[in-house]
Amino acid sequence: MLDVLKENLWKQFGGSIDMLKNAIAFCPDDYWNANKKLFYHAYHCLIFLDYYLTIPPTNFSSPLPFTITEPADLPADAIDDLVPNRIYSREELLDYLQSCRNKCHQVIADLTEEKLNERWIEEEGNRSYPFLELLLYNMRHVQHHAAQLNLLLRQGIDDAPKWVRRAI
Repeated sequence: MLDVLKENLWKQFGGSIDMLKNAIAFCPDDYWNANKKLFYHAYHCLIFLDYYLTIPPTNFSSPLPFTITEPADLPADAIDDLVPNRIYSREELLDYLQSCRNKCHQVIADLTEEKLNERWIEEEGNRSYPFLELLLYNMRHVQHHAAQLNLLLRQGIDDAPKWVRRAI
């Protein structure tokens, strides 16, 4: 049963990550460069995708550094208080996405009954989840931001990438 769970969890989680990738890659350069909200959604999503795959979360270290900013100091297009130290290129984001996709695939492949029930505990935010629930939460978060990017693309260029049924 565990193998069936892992296979199907990967297909759907990987599909969500692929939809995010397609939205980032699909966007024309001029629209990407003129609309920082696209960047902030993609960056935010990738940071948290990586973070929620890290056990314990205290071991998290992003290859695309950020600072935590007070709400009054947030850039106009920012969507969170985790503000990147600079605007990273789309290629840097896509490289980070591939790294996160690989990490996610490996985390799911390495799941055991014990790991599924292991707690992901964030002391600072006072959050504690069984790891299986956190994986599902993380997948929903990725899909949420992939959908937001697709909406912004539809609104801005009247086009968006196709639906991804599942990862391979």
